[in-house]
Amino acid sequence: MAKIERVLISVSDKEGIVDFAKGLVKFGIEILSTGGTAKLLKENGIDIKLVSDYTGFPEMLDGRVKTLHPKIHGGLLARRDNKKHMEELQKHNILPIDMVVVNLYPFEETISKPDVTLETAIENIDIGGPTMLRSAAKNYESVTVIVNPTRYPEILKELEEKSGELSLETKENLRTEVFSHTARYDSAICNYLTGTKEFKFADTFTLGFTKTQELRYGENPHQKACFYKDTISKGSLKQLHGKELSFNNILDLDSAFSISAEFEKPAAVVIKHTNPCGTACGKTLSEAYSQALACDPVSAFGSIVGLNMQVDEETAKAIVSSPFVEAVIAPEFSEGALRILKGKKNMRLIIADSPERGKLDIKKVEWGMLLQEKDLRQVKTEKCQIVSDRKPDDNEFSSLLFAWKISKHVKSNAIVLAQGTRTVGIGAGQMSRVDSVKIACRKAGELAKGSVMASDAFFPFPDAVEEAAKAGVKAIIQPGGSLRDKEVIEAVNKHKMAMVFTGMRHFKH
Repeated sequence: MAKIERVLISVSDKEGIVDFAKGLVKFGIEILSTGGTAKLLKENGIDIKLVSDYTGFPEMLDGRVKTLHPKIHGGLLARRDNKKHMEELQKHNILPIDMVVVNLYPFEETISKPDVTLETAIENIDIGGPTMLRSAAKNYESVTVIVNPTRYPEILKELEEKSGELSLETKENLRTEVFSHTARYDSAICNYLTGTKEFKFADTFTLGFTKTQELRYGENPHQKACFYKDTISKGSLKQLHGKELSFNNILDLDSAFSISAEFEKPAAVVIKHTNPCGTACGKTLSEAYSQALACDPVSAFGSIVGLNMQVDEETAKAIVSSPFVEAVIAPEFSEGALRILKGKKNMRLIIADSPERGKLDIKKVEWGMLLQEKDLRQVKTEKCQIVSDRKPDDNEFSSLLFAWKISKHVKSNAIVLAQGTRTVGIGAGQMSRVDSVKIACRKAGELAKGSVMASDAFFPFPDAVEEAAKAGVKAIIQPGGSLRDKEVIEAVNKHKMAMVFTGMRHFKH
């Protein structure tokens, strides 16, 4: 491998660049640079040559054009083992550039700001940077390309060990990192511009992901797994305490966050295997948690707890005195709550930051990907149709709407029994709806008497209503639309129950 003689440095993220440039100078490497990077390096006593002086062409169009020049890209793309290429460089007075150190305008950081304008976002689309990165990465055997600032120390170390040279393996790794980075960058731009107007399903859909962490294993110990953050999600997870998150933890945390975020009042959810085994709203967060836990305390062993506001000391005390809790996710924790919860060495404590909930639901299948709008639509009270002889009273109606809101987060076939704003029995994921009803009623026990029931989809037969009536359910909310709606309503009226049609279903597969 040939020694590196010339490097072009132009970075948006300037962390570590001064020390890296000083390290390169020790090997006698000439530095070309632009704009703010050149200014910073000069201020720190590093001798550089401006790209504009080298190309003989000034930076122009408010910095939009700096490095888009044959003297730059000829120096990057010429193969050193190709005699014709090297003769053409000499003919046009172009010098080979052996290393490119570039990172891009902070597009994702810019669009994450709530008040960002389209004009500002557009101006943060980097053109020259990706072009140089791609040119250098294409010619990786001759040109080293660095996009990740964390790589600087190891590059300097290898240059020291190899007398100013780098191995082909290192160059290959850096090349791959570049194309991964530019793919994500372009995905972020594409998805942002798609979202600036009313969402539509484009002919092509791109996603960029960055690995956040490697996981011990996947759903089972024999499966390898990693966690990647995508370019669409606005929020983030931050772990404050406890063991490393597992694959299953992250799935459950997603469910816990999604359900608790449905409510403005203090709300708590207890999750097992992505299903809620208890959800409640209360006057206080601790009350909400205690009522959520009471729905199914047996199933709650090894659960994930989701809370929709700052966790206080009272709630923290309730959590640590509960059956084993794997993790707690909330917008924030008070200092007192953290002190109490950290008393549990392995309990994972997670802050969920999501100023804007994602609007897309993505599922991978063997043959490709399924993409849909996320199920965020809420039923409007005035759109509901009372189809029974008996009308639900105000308290029943309020409880029905609470249960309905929970039903969309339960694996179908989903049945939710509620008293007020707390669940008392949940039947999830059964192949027949009547079995889900039986499970929910069994879990509710005596609390099924006087409860209300939500079903995520219509009843194909009146048998589920008969089971609910036997348990003491007094009102039901469901989408309606079955061929046997008339029979179902007749069963409701026979038992003097109330029934509300929403006209909307909430399947969750």
